[in-house]
Amino acid sequence: MIEIGSRLEPFVDDHLIERMDGLSLRLHSPVPQGTVMTLDRPWEGYLCGYPAIVPIEGGWRIYYRGWPDEKGIVYVCVADSPDGIEWMRPTLGLVEFDGSADNNIIASDETLAGVRGAHNFAPVLDTKPGVPDEERYKALTYGPDVGERLHSLSAYASADGIHWHAMNDGEPVFRAKDPKVMLDTQNVGFWDEAAGEYRLYGRNWIGPVRHIFVSRSDDFITWSEPESLDFGDAPLEHLYTNSTVPCERAPHILMAFPKRFAPYRTRLEDWPASGLSEATFMTSRDGLHWHRHLEAFIRPGLGRERWTERSYMVTRGLIATAPEEISLYWMEDYRRPAPRIVRGTVRTDGFVSVNAPHSGGELVTKPLVFAGERLVLNASTSAVGSIRVEMQDEGGRPLPGLELAKCAEMFGDEIEMPVPWPAGGGMGAWAGTPVRLRIVMSDADLYSLRFAAAEG
Repeated sequence: MIEIGSRLEPFVDDHLIERMDGLSLRLHSPVPQGTVMTLDRPWEGYLCGYPAIVPIEGGWRIYYRGWPDEKGIVYVCVADSPDGIEWMRPTLGLVEFDGSADNNIIASDETLAGVRGAHNFAPVLDTKPGVPDEERYKALTYGPDVGERLHSLSAYASADGIHWHAMNDGEPVFRAKDPKVMLDTQNVGFWDEAAGEYRLYGRNWIGPVRHIFVSRSDDFITWSEPESLDFGDAPLEHLYTNSTVPCERAPHILMAFPKRFAPYRTRLEDWPASGLSEATFMTSRDGLHWHRHLEAFIRPGLGRERWTERSYMVTRGLIATAPEEISLYWMEDYRRPAPRIVRGTVRTDGFVSVNAPHSGGELVTKPLVFAGERLVLNASTSAVGSIRVEMQDEGGRPLPGLELAKCAEMFGDEIEMPVPWPAGGGMGAWAGTPVRLRIVMSDADLYSLRFAAAEG
Protein backbone atom coordinates (compact mmCIF):
# COMPACT_ATOMS: atom_id res chain seq x y z
CA MET A 1 0.00 0.00 0.00
CA ILE A 2 1.39 3.39 -1.05
CA GLU A 3 0.48 6.60 0.77
CA ILE A 4 0.20 8.93 -2.19
CA GLY A 5 -1.83 11.73 -0.60
CA SER A 6 -2.17 14.58 -3.10
CA ARG A 7 1.43 14.55 -4.35
CA LEU A 8 2.25 14.36 -8.03
CA GLU A 9 3.45 10.94 -9.19
CA PRO A 10 5.30 10.84 -12.52
CA PHE A 11 5.58 7.44 -14.20
CA VAL A 12 9.37 7.47 -14.29
CA ASP A 13 9.43 3.91 -12.92
CA ASP A 14 7.05 1.06 -12.08
CA HIS A 15 6.65 2.05 -8.42
CA LEU A 16 2.86 2.51 -8.64
CA ILE A 17 2.21 -0.28 -11.13
CA GLU A 18 0.91 -3.70 -10.10
CA ARG A 19 0.61 -4.99 -13.64
CA MET A 20 0.57 -3.80 -17.25
CA ASP A 21 -0.95 -5.59 -20.23
CA GLY A 22 -0.08 -4.32 -23.70
CA LEU A 23 1.59 -1.17 -22.31
CA SER A 24 5.21 -0.26 -21.61
CA LEU A 25 7.33 2.46 -20.04
CA ARG A 26 8.80 4.68 -22.76
CA LEU A 27 11.78 6.99 -22.26
CA HIS A 28 11.44 10.33 -24.10
CA SER A 29 14.56 12.06 -25.37
CA PRO A 30 14.79 15.86 -25.21
CA VAL A 31 14.05 17.86 -28.35
CA PRO A 32 17.15 19.93 -29.25
CA GLN A 33 16.42 23.67 -29.29
CA GLY A 34 19.83 24.88 -30.43
CA THR A 35 23.08 26.17 -29.01
CA VAL A 36 22.75 28.63 -26.13
CA MET A 37 26.50 29.26 -25.68
CA THR A 38 29.53 28.71 -27.88
CA LEU A 39 32.51 28.53 -25.53
CA ASP A 40 35.03 30.35 -27.71
CA ARG A 41 36.60 32.86 -25.32
CA PRO A 42 40.38 32.49 -24.84
CA TRP A 43 39.96 31.49 -21.18
CA GLU A 44 37.34 28.84 -21.99
CA GLY A 45 38.95 26.48 -24.45
CA TYR A 46 38.59 23.00 -25.82
CA LEU A 47 38.35 21.30 -22.39
CA CYS A 48 35.30 23.19 -21.06
CA GLY A 49 33.00 20.98 -19.03
CA TYR A 50 31.09 20.16 -15.83
CA PRO A 51 28.27 22.72 -16.28
CA ALA A 52 25.91 23.37 -13.36
CA ILE A 53 22.82 25.60 -13.17
CA VAL A 54 21.50 27.34 -10.04
CA PRO A 55 18.64 29.81 -9.57
CA ILE A 56 19.58 33.43 -8.79
CA GLU A 57 17.49 36.52 -8.19
CA GLY A 58 15.75 37.34 -11.45
CA GLY A 59 16.83 34.25 -13.32
CA TRP A 60 19.46 31.56 -13.55
CA ARG A 61 23.23 31.15 -13.54
CA ILE A 62 25.30 28.49 -15.24
CA TYR A 63 28.78 27.60 -14.00
CA TYR A 64 31.26 25.78 -16.20
CA ARG A 65 34.93 24.93 -16.37
CA GLY A 66 37.23 26.98 -18.58
CA TRP A 67 40.41 25.09 -19.47
CA PRO A 68 42.27 26.40 -22.51
CA ASP A 69 45.48 24.41 -21.93
CA GLU A 70 45.59 20.91 -20.46
CA LYS A 71 48.87 21.76 -18.71
CA GLY A 72 47.71 25.19 -17.56
CA ILE A 73 45.40 26.87 -15.06
CA VAL A 74 41.71 25.94 -14.84
CA TYR A 75 39.00 28.60 -14.39
CA VAL A 76 35.42 28.71 -13.10
CA CYS A 77 33.25 30.76 -15.49
CA VAL A 78 29.63 31.89 -15.29
CA ALA A 79 26.82 33.10 -17.53
CA ASP A 80 23.40 34.43 -16.49
CA SER A 81 19.95 34.20 -18.00
CA PRO A 82 16.57 35.76 -17.17
CA ASP A 83 14.63 32.93 -18.79
CA GLY A 84 16.87 29.91 -19.40
CA ILE A 85 16.91 30.62 -23.13
CA GLU A 86 19.15 33.66 -23.66
CA TRP A 87 22.48 33.51 -21.79
CA MET A 88 24.97 36.34 -21.28
CA ARG A 89 28.49 36.41 -19.85
CA PRO A 90 28.77 39.11 -17.17
CA THR A 91 31.95 41.19 -16.94
CA LEU A 92 33.08 40.66 -13.35
CA GLY A 93 36.63 42.00 -13.01
CA LEU A 94 37.54 39.35 -10.43
CA VAL A 95 40.25 37.15 -11.95
CA GLU A 96 42.89 38.13 -14.47
CA PHE A 97 43.46 36.22 -17.67
CA ASP A 98 46.33 37.30 -19.92
CA GLY A 99 46.67 40.55 -17.98
CA SER A 100 42.98 41.54 -18.02
CA ALA A 101 40.06 40.95 -15.65
CA ASP A 102 37.53 41.90 -18.34
CA ASN A 103 35.90 38.47 -18.30
CA ASN A 104 33.29 36.22 -16.65
CA ILE A 105 35.72 34.24 -14.46
CA ILE A 106 34.82 33.95 -10.77
CA ALA A 107 37.68 31.72 -9.59
CA SER A 108 40.71 29.74 -10.70
CA ASP A 109 43.02 27.03 -9.43
CA GLU A 110 45.07 29.80 -7.83
CA THR A 111 42.14 31.31 -5.91
CA LEU A 112 40.69 27.93 -4.87
CA ALA A 113 43.53 26.52 -2.79
CA GLY A 114 45.78 25.76 -5.74
CA VAL A 115 45.84 22.19 -7.01
CA ARG A 116 43.11 21.99 -9.68
CA GLY A 117 40.56 23.53 -7.33
CA ALA A 118 38.61 24.85 -10.32
CA HIS A 119 38.66 21.55 -12.20
CA ASN A 120 35.32 20.27 -10.90
CA PHE A 121 33.80 23.16 -8.93
CA ALA A 122 30.13 22.16 -8.53
CA PRO A 123 27.79 24.83 -7.02
CA VAL A 124 24.22 24.37 -5.78
CA LEU A 125 21.63 26.56 -4.11
CA ASP A 126 21.31 25.28 -0.55
CA THR A 127 17.57 24.90 0.13
CA LYS A 128 17.93 23.63 3.72
CA PRO A 129 15.65 25.69 5.99
CA GLY A 130 17.52 28.20 8.13
CA VAL A 131 20.81 28.13 6.23
CA PRO A 132 22.81 31.34 6.91
CA ASP A 133 22.74 33.98 4.17
CA GLU A 134 26.52 33.77 3.74
CA GLU A 135 26.15 30.04 2.95
CA ARG A 136 23.17 30.33 0.62
CA TYR A 137 25.23 28.79 -2.16
CA LYS A 138 27.56 25.86 -1.60
CA ALA A 139 30.04 23.99 -3.76
CA LEU A 140 32.29 20.96 -3.61
CA THR A 141 35.58 20.70 -5.47
CA TYR A 142 38.95 18.98 -5.32
CA GLY A 143 40.76 19.07 -1.97
CA PRO A 144 44.00 21.06 -1.84
CA ASP A 145 46.47 18.23 -1.23
CA VAL A 146 48.38 17.01 -4.29
CA GLY A 147 48.57 13.46 -3.02
CA GLU A 148 44.91 13.34 -2.01
CA ARG A 149 43.12 15.43 -4.57
CA LEU A 150 41.58 12.44 -6.34
CA HIS A 151 40.28 11.22 -2.98
CA SER A 152 39.31 14.41 -1.09
CA LEU A 153 36.87 17.28 -1.50
CA SER A 154 36.80 20.81 -0.10
CA ALA A 155 33.64 22.85 0.49
CA TYR A 156 33.02 26.49 -0.39
CA ALA A 157 30.12 28.82 0.42
CA SER A 158 28.80 32.10 -0.96
CA ALA A 159 26.08 34.65 -0.32
CA ASP A 160 25.72 35.67 -3.96
CA GLY A 161 27.14 32.79 -5.98
CA ILE A 162 30.01 34.99 -7.22
CA HIS A 163 32.26 35.60 -4.21
CA TRP A 164 33.21 32.35 -2.46
CA HIS A 165 34.96 31.47 0.79
CA ALA A 166 36.32 28.16 2.04
CA MET A 167 34.36 26.25 4.67
CA ASN A 168 35.83 24.10 7.45
CA ASP A 169 38.87 26.42 7.77
CA GLY A 170 39.99 25.30 4.31
CA GLU A 171 40.40 21.67 5.35
CA PRO A 172 38.83 18.93 3.17
CA VAL A 173 35.34 17.90 4.24
CA PHE A 174 35.39 14.53 2.49
CA ARG A 175 38.25 12.05 2.42
CA ALA A 176 37.69 8.69 0.81
CA LYS A 177 39.22 5.73 2.62
CA ASP A 178 38.45 3.40 -0.26
CA PRO A 179 40.92 3.89 -3.16
CA LYS A 180 38.08 2.92 -5.53
CA VAL A 181 36.41 6.27 -4.73
CA MET A 182 37.86 8.62 -7.35
CA LEU A 183 36.61 12.20 -7.24
CA ASP A 184 37.82 13.38 -10.66
CA THR A 185 34.26 14.10 -11.74
CA GLN A 186 31.47 16.58 -11.04
CA ASN A 187 30.72 15.69 -7.41
CA VAL A 188 27.15 16.84 -6.72
CA GLY A 189 26.24 17.75 -3.13
CA PHE A 190 22.77 19.16 -2.31
CA TRP A 191 20.03 19.32 0.32
CA ASP A 192 17.49 16.54 -0.22
CA GLU A 193 14.28 17.96 1.22
CA ALA A 194 12.41 14.66 1.17
CA ALA A 195 15.17 12.82 3.03
CA GLY A 196 16.02 15.72 5.35
CA GLU A 197 19.77 15.45 4.71
CA TYR A 198 22.51 16.48 2.34
CA ARG A 199 23.37 13.99 -0.38
CA LEU A 200 26.65 13.71 -2.27
CA TYR A 201 26.90 11.78 -5.52
CA GLY A 202 30.31 11.12 -7.05
CA ARG A 203 32.33 8.45 -8.82
CA ASN A 204 33.69 5.19 -7.55
CA TRP A 205 34.71 1.99 -9.30
CA ILE A 206 33.29 -1.52 -9.10
CA GLY A 207 36.08 -3.66 -10.45
CA PRO A 208 37.14 -2.10 -13.76
CA VAL A 209 33.87 -0.16 -14.27
CA ARG A 210 33.11 3.46 -13.35
CA HIS A 211 30.17 3.60 -10.97
CA ILE A 212 28.37 6.14 -8.71
CA PHE A 213 28.36 6.40 -4.92
CA VAL A 214 26.21 8.28 -2.42
CA SER A 215 27.31 9.84 0.88
CA ARG A 216 25.17 11.65 3.46
CA SER A 217 25.62 14.60 5.79
CA ASP A 218 23.67 16.78 8.23
CA ASP A 219 25.91 19.84 7.85
CA PHE A 220 27.79 19.64 4.51
CA ILE A 221 31.00 19.17 6.52
CA THR A 222 30.93 15.67 7.94
CA TRP A 223 30.04 13.00 5.38
CA SER A 224 29.24 9.32 5.78
CA GLU A 225 31.25 6.56 4.19
CA PRO A 226 30.23 6.26 0.52
CA GLU A 227 27.87 3.51 -0.62
CA SER A 228 27.74 2.20 -4.18
CA LEU A 229 24.38 2.79 -5.82
CA ASP A 230 22.19 -0.25 -6.34
CA PHE A 231 20.98 -0.62 -9.94
CA GLY A 232 19.18 -3.92 -9.41
CA ASP A 233 19.46 -6.18 -12.43
CA ALA A 234 20.83 -3.47 -14.72
CA PRO A 235 24.25 -4.31 -16.15
CA LEU A 236 27.36 -2.50 -14.97
CA GLU A 237 28.33 0.21 -17.44
CA HIS A 238 30.81 3.07 -17.24
CA LEU A 239 28.94 6.09 -15.82
CA TYR A 240 31.14 9.17 -15.96
CA THR A 241 29.03 11.92 -14.35
CA ASN A 242 25.61 11.88 -12.66
CA SER A 243 23.97 15.39 -12.57
CA THR A 244 21.56 14.30 -9.82
CA VAL A 245 18.62 16.61 -8.99
CA PRO A 246 15.35 16.32 -7.06
CA CYS A 247 12.35 16.27 -9.40
CA GLU A 248 10.90 19.78 -9.08
CA ARG A 249 7.21 18.81 -9.18
CA ALA A 250 7.81 15.57 -7.25
CA PRO A 251 10.79 16.17 -4.94
CA HIS A 252 10.42 12.77 -3.27
CA ILE A 253 11.96 11.41 -6.48
CA LEU A 254 15.58 11.97 -7.49
CA MET A 255 16.52 12.07 -11.15
CA ALA A 256 20.01 11.64 -12.59
CA PHE A 257 21.47 11.95 -16.08
CA PRO A 258 24.70 9.92 -16.11
CA LYS A 259 27.03 10.25 -19.06
CA ARG A 260 27.51 6.69 -20.26
CA PHE A 261 31.02 6.00 -21.49
CA ALA A 262 31.93 3.19 -23.91
CA PRO A 263 35.73 3.29 -23.57
CA TYR A 264 36.66 0.67 -26.16
CA ARG A 265 34.60 1.92 -29.11
CA THR A 266 35.77 4.51 -31.61
CA ARG A 267 34.48 6.02 -34.86
CA LEU A 268 37.18 8.61 -35.58
CA GLU A 269 40.57 7.04 -36.18
CA ASP A 270 42.44 10.35 -35.85
CA TRP A 271 40.74 11.42 -32.59
CA PRO A 272 43.18 11.87 -29.65
CA ALA A 273 41.22 9.68 -27.21
CA SER A 274 39.24 6.46 -27.59
CA GLY A 275 35.68 5.88 -26.45
CA LEU A 276 32.15 7.08 -27.14
CA SER A 277 29.66 8.82 -24.86
CA GLU A 278 25.95 9.58 -24.56
CA ALA A 279 23.49 10.64 -21.87
CA THR A 280 21.27 8.27 -19.89
CA PHE A 281 18.44 8.66 -17.37
CA MET A 282 17.66 7.06 -14.03
CA THR A 283 15.51 7.72 -10.93
CA SER A 284 15.37 6.84 -7.25
CA ARG A 285 12.92 7.11 -4.37
CA ASP A 286 15.44 6.58 -1.56
CA GLY A 287 18.71 7.83 -3.07
CA LEU A 288 20.42 4.43 -2.95
CA HIS A 289 18.31 2.10 -5.10
CA TRP A 290 17.88 3.33 -8.65
CA HIS A 291 15.76 2.47 -11.68
CA ARG A 292 18.02 2.77 -14.73
CA HIS A 293 16.55 3.18 -18.19
CA LEU A 294 19.06 1.32 -20.34
CA GLU A 295 18.17 3.02 -23.62
CA ALA A 296 20.09 6.22 -24.36
CA PHE A 297 18.46 9.47 -23.26
CA ILE A 298 20.58 11.53 -25.70
CA ARG A 299 22.24 9.65 -28.56
CA PRO A 300 25.30 11.03 -30.37
CA GLY A 301 23.17 11.39 -33.52
CA LEU A 302 23.92 12.13 -37.14
CA GLY A 303 27.44 13.15 -38.13
CA ARG A 304 30.64 11.21 -37.47
CA GLU A 305 32.10 14.21 -35.65
CA ARG A 306 29.56 13.68 -32.83
CA TRP A 307 30.89 10.21 -32.02
CA THR A 308 33.62 11.07 -29.51
CA GLU A 309 34.39 10.33 -25.87
CA ARG A 310 33.40 13.30 -23.69
CA SER A 311 30.32 14.97 -25.18
CA TYR A 312 26.67 14.76 -24.04
CA MET A 313 27.49 15.65 -20.46
CA VAL A 314 24.13 16.85 -19.09
CA THR A 315 24.24 20.00 -16.98
CA ARG A 316 23.38 19.59 -13.32
CA GLY A 317 20.14 21.57 -13.06
CA LEU A 318 16.84 21.92 -14.95
CA ILE A 319 14.71 24.97 -15.74
CA ALA A 320 10.95 25.18 -16.29
CA THR A 321 11.08 27.52 -19.29
CA ALA A 322 7.30 27.33 -19.86
CA PRO A 323 4.35 25.75 -18.02
CA GLU A 324 4.39 22.84 -20.45
CA GLU A 325 8.15 22.29 -20.83
CA ILE A 326 11.36 21.60 -18.94
CA SER A 327 14.70 22.72 -20.38
CA LEU A 328 17.88 20.80 -19.82
CA TYR A 329 21.33 21.49 -21.20
CA TRP A 330 24.33 19.45 -22.27
CA MET A 331 27.86 19.83 -23.58
CA GLU A 332 28.81 19.04 -27.15
CA ASP A 333 32.08 19.22 -29.14
CA TYR A 334 34.46 18.50 -26.27
CA ARG A 335 38.10 18.72 -27.43
CA ARG A 336 37.06 20.81 -30.41
CA PRO A 337 38.10 24.49 -30.70
CA ALA A 338 34.73 25.83 -29.53
CA PRO A 339 32.66 23.48 -27.33
CA ARG A 340 28.95 24.26 -27.07
CA ILE A 341 26.19 24.19 -24.47
CA VAL A 342 22.98 23.00 -26.11
CA ARG A 343 19.43 23.39 -24.80
CA GLY A 344 16.80 20.71 -25.19
CA THR A 345 13.23 20.40 -23.92
CA VAL A 346 10.98 17.70 -22.59
CA ARG A 347 7.33 17.93 -21.76
CA THR A 348 6.54 18.79 -18.13
CA ASP A 349 6.73 15.42 -16.27
CA GLY A 350 7.62 14.01 -19.66
CA PHE A 351 10.88 12.14 -19.18
CA VAL A 352 9.06 8.79 -19.19
CA SER A 353 5.50 7.76 -19.99
CA VAL A 354 3.27 4.74 -19.85
CA ASN A 355 2.80 4.21 -23.57
CA ALA A 356 -0.11 2.50 -25.27
CA PRO A 357 -0.02 1.39 -28.92
CA HIS A 358 -3.06 1.69 -31.14
CA SER A 359 -4.06 -1.86 -30.21
CA GLY A 360 -4.44 -0.68 -26.62
CA GLY A 361 -3.78 -2.06 -23.17
CA GLU A 362 -4.31 -1.39 -19.50
CA LEU A 363 -2.50 -1.00 -16.21
CA VAL A 364 -3.63 -1.59 -12.65
CA THR A 365 -1.93 0.20 -9.80
CA LYS A 366 -0.89 -1.13 -6.45
CA PRO A 367 -3.21 -0.10 -3.59
CA LEU A 368 -3.01 3.67 -3.11
CA VAL A 369 -4.17 5.86 -0.24
CA PHE A 370 -5.02 9.31 -1.60
CA ALA A 371 -6.30 12.68 -0.45
CA GLY A 372 -8.61 14.76 -2.63
CA GLU A 373 -11.83 14.74 -4.58
CA ARG A 374 -10.71 14.46 -8.21
CA LEU A 375 -8.02 12.76 -10.27
CA VAL A 376 -5.89 14.71 -12.77
CA LEU A 377 -3.67 13.16 -15.44
CA ASN A 378 -0.83 14.57 -17.50
CA ALA A 379 -1.52 12.73 -20.73
CA SER A 380 -1.50 12.82 -24.51
CA THR A 381 -3.47 10.85 -27.07
CA SER A 382 -3.63 10.74 -30.83
CA ALA A 383 -6.74 12.04 -32.58
CA VAL A 384 -8.20 8.53 -32.41
CA GLY A 385 -6.60 7.48 -29.13
CA SER A 386 -8.25 7.41 -25.71
CA ILE A 387 -7.84 6.95 -21.98
CA ARG A 388 -10.44 5.76 -19.47
CA VAL A 389 -10.05 5.18 -15.74
CA GLU A 390 -11.78 2.98 -13.18
CA MET A 391 -11.32 3.18 -9.41
CA GLN A 392 -11.42 -0.14 -7.58
CA ASP A 393 -11.30 -1.23 -3.98
CA GLU A 394 -8.18 -2.96 -2.67
CA GLY A 395 -9.49 -6.32 -3.85
CA GLY A 396 -9.99 -5.14 -7.43
CA ARG A 397 -13.77 -4.63 -7.41
CA PRO A 398 -15.06 -1.48 -9.21
CA LEU A 399 -16.35 1.20 -6.86
CA PRO A 400 -19.92 2.45 -7.42
CA GLY A 401 -20.00 5.52 -9.66
CA LEU A 402 -16.32 5.07 -10.57
CA GLU A 403 -16.63 2.15 -12.99
CA LEU A 404 -14.85 2.16 -16.33
CA ALA A 405 -18.16 2.34 -18.20
CA LYS A 406 -19.05 5.59 -16.40
CA CYS A 407 -15.78 7.31 -17.35
CA ALA A 408 -16.13 9.20 -20.63
CA GLU A 409 -13.33 8.67 -23.13
CA MET A 410 -10.51 11.13 -22.58
CA PHE A 411 -8.58 12.39 -25.58
CA GLY A 412 -6.36 15.36 -26.25
CA ASP A 413 -3.02 16.62 -24.95
CA GLU A 414 -3.00 18.36 -21.56
CA ILE A 415 -0.69 18.78 -18.59
CA GLU A 416 -3.77 18.63 -16.32
CA MET A 417 -6.59 16.47 -17.71
CA PRO A 418 -9.35 15.79 -15.13
CA VAL A 419 -10.80 12.29 -15.19
CA PRO A 420 -14.49 12.75 -16.21
CA TRP A 421 -16.56 10.60 -13.89
CA PRO A 422 -20.07 12.13 -13.68
CA ALA A 423 -20.19 14.54 -10.73
CA GLY A 424 -16.82 13.19 -9.68
CA GLY A 425 -18.32 9.78 -9.08
CA GLY A 426 -18.22 10.40 -5.34
CA MET A 427 -14.47 9.79 -5.41
CA GLY A 428 -13.81 11.91 -2.31
CA ALA A 429 -15.69 9.40 -0.14
CA TRP A 430 -12.87 6.93 -0.71
CA ALA A 431 -10.06 9.27 0.33
CA GLY A 432 -7.94 7.76 3.07
CA THR A 433 -8.80 4.15 2.18
CA PRO A 434 -6.77 1.83 -0.10
CA VAL A 435 -7.92 1.90 -3.71
CA ARG A 436 -6.56 0.79 -7.06
CA LEU A 437 -6.71 2.55 -10.40
CA ARG A 438 -7.38 0.64 -13.60
CA ILE A 439 -6.30 2.75 -16.59
CA VAL A 440 -7.28 1.60 -20.10
CA MET A 441 -5.44 3.31 -22.96
CA SER A 442 -5.10 3.27 -26.75
CA ASP A 443 -2.53 5.22 -28.81
CA ALA A 444 -1.73 7.36 -25.79
CA ASP A 445 0.95 8.37 -23.29
CA LEU A 446 0.40 8.84 -19.56
CA TYR A 447 3.12 10.91 -17.87
CA SER A 448 1.87 11.53 -14.34
CA LEU A 449 -1.17 11.53 -12.11
CA ARG A 450 -2.25 13.55 -9.10
CA PHE A 451 -5.21 13.57 -6.74
CA ALA A 452 -6.45 17.10 -6.14
CA ALA A 453 -9.01 19.09 -4.21
CA ALA A 454 -12.34 19.92 -5.77
CA GLU A 455 -12.31 22.79 -8.26
CA GLY A 456 -13.54 26.17 -7.16
